[in-house]
Amino acid sequence: MTDHNTILLLVPELVLALMAVLLLLGSSLVQGRGSWLPFAVGSFLVAAYAAYRQDLALVGDGWLTAQMVGATSGPLLVDTLGHAVRWAALLFGFLLVISAAGQDRRKLSGEYFGLLLLVTVGLMLVGVAGDLVLLFLGLELISIPTYVLLFIGSRNSASSEATLKYFFLSILSSALLLYGLSFLYGLAGSTSLVDIHGALAAAVETRGTGGLWPLGGFAVALVFAGIGFKLAVVPFHFYAPDVYQGTTNANAGLLAVVPKIAGVVTITRLLVYAMPGYEQLGWKISLVIALLTMTLGNVTALWQDHLRRLLAYSSIAHAGYMFVGLTVGLAAVGSGFTGADGVAAMFFYLLVYSIATVGTFACLICLEGGSSETARVRDLSGLAQSRPWVAGCLAVFMFSLAGIPPLAGFWGKFSLFSGTILLAGGGDRVSPWLVILAVVGMLNAAISAAYYLRIVGVMFFKSGAKTWSDRGSAGASVAMIASAVLVIALGLLPGPAMQSARIAADAVQAGGLKSRAEAHRAKGEASPQISSKRLPVTTGPGF
Repeated sequence: MTDHNTILLLVPELVLALMAVLLLLGSSLVQGRGSWLPFAVGSFLVAAYAAYRQDLALVGDGWLTAQMVGATSGPLLVDTLGHAVRWAALLFGFLLVISAAGQDRRKLSGEYFGLLLLVTVGLMLVGVAGDLVLLFLGLELISIPTYVLLFIGSRNSASSEATLKYFFLSILSSALLLYGLSFLYGLAGSTSLVDIHGALAAAVETRGTGGLWPLGGFAVALVFAGIGFKLAVVPFHFYAPDVYQGTTNANAGLLAVVPKIAGVVTITRLLVYAMPGYEQLGWKISLVIALLTMTLGNVTALWQDHLRRLLAYSSIAHAGYMFVGLTVGLAAVGSGFTGADGVAAMFFYLLVYSIATVGTFACLICLEGGSSETARVRDLSGLAQSRPWVAGCLAVFMFSLAGIPPLAGFWGKFSLFSGTILLAGGGDRVSPWLVILAVVGMLNAAISAAYYLRIVGVMFFKSGAKTWSDRGSAGASVAMIASAVLVIALGLLPGPAMQSARIAADAVQAGGLKSRAEAHRAKGEASPQISSKRLPVTTGPGF
C-alpha cells in the first residue's frame, strides 16, 4: 500500500484530532462558557462513519477478513486487532464524553472535551501501531492530555496532589518503557514490529544473536515495568488509590479504562507478536504479577469505605485477572498449543470489564449535584428507594464485576480460568503453576464478591437520609443505561464477542508466523512449522 493509502487509513483519527484542535482553540477565543458538547459528539459520529466506510472498502479489497495476517501500511498494522481497538476506542471515548456532559456547564469545558478527543486518538493509534515510534507516540498521546484533565477536573489540594503523583510516576514509567524499546531496536536494527519479529524469529532458529540474546530479557522486564504502571499492577499500583480518590468521577472512569486498554494492546503486540523466543521468561513474570495483583487488589478493597478508592483497588485486581490470560497465552506457546486462546480470553475480559467500569462511574456522575458528594459506600444508603434506575444499573455492574451469572463478567472469568485449567492438563512442567494460578484466581473471585455485594446491600437494604439531585447529567444517564444493556446482552449472548476476541488474537499470532515465514523464504529456507493444536475453550451460548 502507498503512503497515500496510509493517510487515508488514518481518516477517523484525523477527524477527531482536528476537532480536538478546534475545541482547544475555540474555547480560548470564545469568552464565557460555550456549549462544546455537540461538537465533540458530532466528531465521534463523523469518525465512526469514516471508519465504517473504510471497513467496507477494506473488506471489498480483501484486506479486512477473519484470516487477515499482519498487513502493513507504512507504520500501521492493518489487522483485526487494530480494527477492534479502533471501534472500542470510539465506543468508550463516546461514552466518556457524554458521561462528562455536565462539564459543559463549567469553565474550561472546551479544553476538557478536546483533551478527551486526543486521548481517544491516542488509543486508536496504539491499536494500529506497527512501529515502536508510533506505538510510543500513541501511549504519550493518552498520558499527556490525561495530566491536564486531572488538573482541570477538580481544583483542590487533594486533586493537585493526585495529579502531581500521576504525572511524575507516569514519566518514570514512560522512561522505563522507552529504555526497553531501545533494546528491541538495538537487537533488530529496526523500529518496525514486523522487522523485530523477523529478526528475533531467525535468532530463535540459529541463536545467532550470541551475547546479545540476554538483552531481550532486559527488554521484557522493562516492558513489564513500563506497561505495568498503565495497568496498575503490583508493584506499580500504589499511585492508583490516591489518584482515584483525589480526582473526579469522570476522570477516575477515564483512568480505569483507557490506560488499561492501551496497556493490554501494547503488551500483546510486544510480547506475543514481536518477541518470539522470550515466552518462557514472559509467562513466569506474568504469573507472579497476576498472583500478587489479584490478591492485593481484592484483599485491600475489603476494608475500603471511600467509593473511588474501593474501585481503584477493584481496578488493580481486574488487571491481575487480565494477566492470567497473558500468562496462559505465553505459556501455551511452549506447550504445543497456540497462544491465541489465552490472549483471546484476556481481550474478552478487558471488554466486559471496561463496559461495566464506564457504567459504574456514569452512575456516580448521575448522583453528583446534590447537597454533598457521594464519596463513601454508606452514602449510597437508600438509593434504591429514591433513584431506583441508578441503583438497578449500579447493581448490574457490581454483579458483573463480581462474575455472577448470567452477566458478562461471569463469562469473562470463566474463559480465563477454563483456559488456565485446560492448559494445566497438558502435563508439562508449567502445569503445577497454572493450577495454582487458577485456584488463586477463583479464590480471589470469591473474595471480590464480598465488597461488590456490600455496595448492593447498602443501596437496597439500608435506609438513609441523604437526598440526590434530579438534575443529574442526562449524558451520564444515557451512558449508564447503554452500558447496562451491553453488560446484560454480552451475558446472555457472549458468543459473537468471544469469537471476535478469538479472531483478533489469531491475527496477532498469525501475523507473527507470516513475518517469520517471510524471513525464512528470504534466506531460501523452508518455512517453520508450528502446531495448530488449540485449547478447547468454551465460548458460551450464542456461538
